[in-house]
Amino acid sequence: MRRLGTVTRTAQGLAIVRPDDGDDGDDAPDIGTMAVDESLSGVGRVVDVFGPVDRPYLAVSPDDRIRLPDLLGEKLYTR
Repeated sequence: MRRLGTVTRTAQGLAIVRPDDGDDGDDAPDIGTMAVDESLSGVGRVVDVFGPVDRPYLAVSPDDRIRLPDLLGEKLYTR
């Protein structure tokens, strides 16, 4: 399991994830990568990687059962 980062905000129906300090863009996940929470429950998929090359943001499209406001402040991971 690898940490993607923390959901810092929502925009246009997406969860915006900021990678943790020390993470760099060299190991940014691929588009389509499944995002999970601490209990390994599926949260959504990475649909965009954007921003500064050295520490890009991730846009995660949440599954239908997920409420975006509930994700704010949550740490997301990938398997």
